[in-house]
Amino acid sequence: MCCYGTTHTRYQQRGPPGYKTVVVRSLWCRTFQETADMLRFLVLTSLAALVLAELEPQPRYLEDDSVEGRVVGGEVARPNSWPWQISLQYKSGSSFYHTCGGTLIRRGWVMTAAHCVDSSRTWRVVLGDHNINSHEGTEQYMSVSSVYIHPNWNSNSVAGGWDIALLRLSSEASLNNYVRLGALPPSGQVLPNNNPCYITGWGRTQTGGNLSAQLKQATLPVVDHQTCSSYGWWGSTVKTSMVCAGGGSNSGCQGDSGGPLNCSVGGQWVVHGVTSFVSSSGCNAYRKPTVFTRVSAYISWMNGIMG
Repeated sequence: MCCYGTTHTRYQQRGPPGYKTVVVRSLWCRTFQETADMLRFLVLTSLAALVLAELEPQPRYLEDDSVEGRVVGGEVARPNSWPWQISLQYKSGSSFYHTCGGTLIRRGWVMTAAHCVDSSRTWRVVLGDHNINSHEGTEQYMSVSSVYIHPNWNSNSVAGGWDIALLRLSSEASLNNYVRLGALPPSGQVLPNNNPCYITGWGRTQTGGNLSAQLKQATLPVVDHQTCSSYGWWGSTVKTSMVCAGGGSNSGCQGDSGGPLNCSVGGQWVVHGVTSFVSSSGCNAYRKPTVFTRVSAYISWMNGIMG
């Protein structure tokens, strides 16, 4: 007879920060024959779970924690055409490496995703950058003095929401043709279906691909919440505090986490989203749009932090 205990479920973290693996261990006390029968049952259960995974897709963060690694589809952006886009970099040894995007929203403040900055590291922000592998003379390098992660964010719940953070810079940015502030939406504003938007970043060109040296952009029209949360799309994974965009051949991918969803509203580019997660089946999966933290849901919180 084999005795193992009781059934429980736990979470553990593996690989790059933010990548969550759910580990389910079913433990029981059985005879050898009963154990064999149970194993056959578990195989069938696992197959059923795979089917359910297609019905209710599993999300994963887009953050990339290596020096390799862009926006799927799209094109190289005109240099400094998105002057509020920043490169968030972490220090390893004597060098800094790109890991996430972000948005300059005040001269001394950057908005990014919570899962990008949930580890204790030395961070810096690069403003006015286009090619992250070369120095072009337009860059401003800023150290991060404080990190403010939303208090309700849970690192064990990819799709739990609240994936937003503010970074206080050690000094204020100098605004010019290469560095500008991103415009934020009014509190509570929700964009209609198919509102035109662009995702920008230095993420992977495809699942498992390499990071882009040059900033890329891709068109991602908004998918309204009713559609995005419906059967065959994201289902209940998507919350009202999120924005869905895309779901076709263009998408966000690793390395774009924390970056802006730039949407055309009234003839102006407004940052309506903070890039958060994609489907575990791939970063440009059909009917699995890139999911963003909806900025308009957090205006009051951000104003309370920044004063």
